[in-house]
Amino acid sequence: MNRRRAITAGIAAVVLLATIRFTMTGRSDVASTEDDVPLAEVKRGELDLKVYTTGELSASHSMMLTAPAIGGGALRITRLLHTGVPVKKGDVVAEFDPVEQRYKLDQSRSELLQAEQDIIKAKADAAVQAAQDKVELLKARFGVRRAELEVQKNELASTIDATKNRLALEQAKRSLAQLEQDVKSHSTSDKAGIDLAQEKWNKAKLAMDQAQENIQKMRVTSPMDGLVAIQKNVDSTGGMFFRGTSLPDYRVGDQAQPGSAVAQVIDPREMELTAKVSELERGNINLGQPVEIQFNALPGAIFHGKVKSAGGMAQQQNFWEMDAGSTFDVSIQLTDSDSRVRPGLTAQVVIVGDKKPNVLYIPRLAVFQRDGRQVVYLKNPRSFDQHEIKVQFENESRAAVEGLKEGNEIALMDPTAPRKSGRSTAPAGLAGGTP
Repeated sequence: MNRRRAITAGIAAVVLLATIRFTMTGRSDVASTEDDVPLAEVKRGELDLKVYTTGELSASHSMMLTAPAIGGGALRITRLLHTGVPVKKGDVVAEFDPVEQRYKLDQSRSELLQAEQDIIKAKADAAVQAAQDKVELLKARFGVRRAELEVQKNELASTIDATKNRLALEQAKRSLAQLEQDVKSHSTSDKAGIDLAQEKWNKAKLAMDQAQENIQKMRVTSPMDGLVAIQKNVDSTGGMFFRGTSLPDYRVGDQAQPGSAVAQVIDPREMELTAKVSELERGNINLGQPVEIQFNALPGAIFHGKVKSAGGMAQQQNFWEMDAGSTFDVSIQLTDSDSRVRPGLTAQVVIVGDKKPNVLYIPRLAVFQRDGRQVVYLKNPRSFDQHEIKVQFENESRAAVEGLKEGNEIALMDPTAPRKSGRSTAPAGLAGGTP
């Protein structure tokens, strides 16, 4: 009997433990289904349609200044204005070391003087040769004339003398013809010598003019009134750098490759920011809206502007980005002027939108897209109902809606979506959850 009673009591204890465990497990699952979904309340109030974004400053009217495009390798900067310095048209912004060009100028000037002496000598030699040729021609022509006179005496002379006279005439004519050819050759040769000396002079003059022009190019002047903005020294890394690399600005003593952009002159009256906004916030932006701007490089200073243009075509973001979506370009005209402001500065931008009073609003997280419709999950005593709504306005975090009542509770996440369910054996007071 005692043994039977003991067995019966053991079975009863096992059944009781199983029942208690089943009851606790069931209660835990129900609590998870109800408590794991964060809720939000539909509220009534004012909705501020501000748009928050970031932008980069650029000048709509600017002109780039480059290192002189001349041969000979890198150029050393000997003078350079600082960023933000105001300049007038014609003011010197940068100067480069002209030593090499001055050496070329002196060398070309020396070659030019030597070429001038060569021209004088060639012309003198040609004049002397021409005078000598003239004398020789006179002698040759006189010799021919004398031989002709001797031939005329052949009737009275012997046969041998007559033959000698004829041969002498022929020889005199041949000598005259040869001399005339030599004179032509001398003239051509002398002219070629003068032309060669003149060509050397022209080459030396061109090199000297080029050196003088290059020396003038070493002084880079401003093509307009504006503010100076020094460029990044891309030559400091040998022309190779990776995205995100911080490059220093050009400064005195740096080397710049010919044609490299060293500085920029900008018109401070035509500065504008370029920013991107998501397609959800595009409807809150209109032309002429006031804008508040805070540049990252100028903490504490608030600048003002207005919306100049808003792109009408969406641009698809990178596929690999987590929040990939379409964006629009927005151009913002800067209305404040400051010498510290220059192109390339990044800024935090607040586009001041309209304020919609007395509207029902909910968090944007609570709005879901289902079959082309905008819905929320409305909480009832036991579960959630899918409820269609209409979004009237929305900002970065909230949406003004129609189709709900003030005080309704809605889900901030899809309660029908599959979620991980883990059974915890820890006491309820130690378990994590949504407050």
